[in-house]
Amino acid sequence: MTGRATGPGRLLVAVYGVFALAASARAVFQIATKFDEAPIAYLLSAVAAVVYIVATVSLARPGVRAYRLSVIAVTTELVGVLVVGLLSIVDAQAFPHETVWSGFGRGYGFVPLLLPVLGLLWLRRTRPDRAAR
Repeated sequence: MTGRATGPGRLLVAVYGVFALAASARAVFQIATKFDEAPIAYLLSAVAAVVYIVATVSLARPGVRAYRLSVIAVTTELVGVLVVGLLSIVDAQAFPHETVWSGFGRGYGFVPLLLPVLGLLWLRRTRPDRAAR
C-alpha cells in the first residue's frame, strides 16, 4: 500500500470504490433503459462514474503520476458537483432526472460534495516530496 492508501486513505479509496460501482451501475442502467428521457443527466452520471473510477485507481496507486492524476480526478469531481449541483437547482428543467451530482449529491446524503473536499485534504497531506518530482 502507498502512503495515500493507508490509514484514512484506505477508507477514502474504499468510499471512492463504492461510488465508482454505484455511479457506473446507475449510468449503465439509465443509459440502457431510458436514455431518451434525460440524456444530459444520464451522460453526466456516466461522467461521474468515470471520474470515480479514475479517482479510486489513482488514489490506490503509488507514485507521483498517480498522485497528479488523483488531484485532477478529485478536482474534476469537486467542480462537477458544484456546477451540476448549482445548475440542477437553478434550472431544474434542464435536469428532469437526478444525477449523482444533482443538488450537490442530495440523493447520496451529500457525500458527493464532502468526498472531494476530504480527498483534496488527504492529497495535500500525502503530497509527494518536491525532490521526487
